[in-house]
Amino acid sequence: MWTNLDRPPLDVAALRRALVDGPQASWSRLDVVEQTGSTNADLIARADGLADRTALVAEHQDSGRGRHSRPFSGAPRSQILLSVLMKFPGIDPAVLGWLPLLTGVAVVDTLRTVAAVDTALKWPNDVLIEGRKVAGILAEVATYGPHPVVVVGIGLNVSMTTEELPVPTASSLVLENAVVTDRDTILRAMLRGIGAEVDSWKNSGWNTEHLAQRYRERCDTVGRRVRVEMPGDRVLVGEATDVDIHGRIVVRDDDTGQSVAVAAGDVTHLRALE
Repeated sequence: MWTNLDRPPLDVAALRRALVDGPQASWSRLDVVEQTGSTNADLIARADGLADRTALVAEHQDSGRGRHSRPFSGAPRSQILLSVLMKFPGIDPAVLGWLPLLTGVAVVDTLRTVAAVDTALKWPNDVLIEGRKVAGILAEVATYGPHPVVVVGIGLNVSMTTEELPVPTASSLVLENAVVTDRDTILRAMLRGIGAEVDSWKNSGWNTEHLAQRYRERCDTVGRRVRVEMPGDRVLVGEATDVDIHGRIVVRDDDTGQSVAVAAGDVTHLRALE
């Protein structure tokens, strides 16, 4: 049973005026639905007919999922459940893995600036406040080839109570005493931030060196001892020393002393040991 709180609906007309129709428009389309299974799945299913920079928001998801198909849900209107569809004609497919990390940078900067909470990134794409997860990011390729289309989903806990949290290690903006918890304000800033980050990346010729540095500055994983679990019961334990220009976490193995770079797709679970 969800907690009965005052959780107003998103103002889709105002959001469209600010993001789609206004002088600072940076998105081609924005829709808000009351309920769906998964906003990522909805955009992927319609990818061929949608314009670049289409955003879809749900007030509630009943089949949301994170990395490795882990379920992701919450009380209606207690979260921001956002998916964005973006097209990247001519991009080197090898750098597309940076898109969820870039999105993480935009989310962290939005929450630091707008909500005044001390957020950081847990590699590859969880957003934390004092070690507690407040948001997750999932990127999926909808169309491969020379004109790839990618859908990025973001789930941000806004007004969830302690009883509503999925796990004890999660949190919400309300529980962390955020200065701003209005979903319209945060969503508007988040979409503008994502758009600006992608524009900057494109203008750099899809260069990842500067992006990697900005990610490192916001990444709480670097400098910690971690346990990395991989398929086939493989485990790597050591200090996370870097995030390289390919977006991989670099871990100095406790057993061998060698540095090992691991890609997000090869990791089942990563947790800090200290």
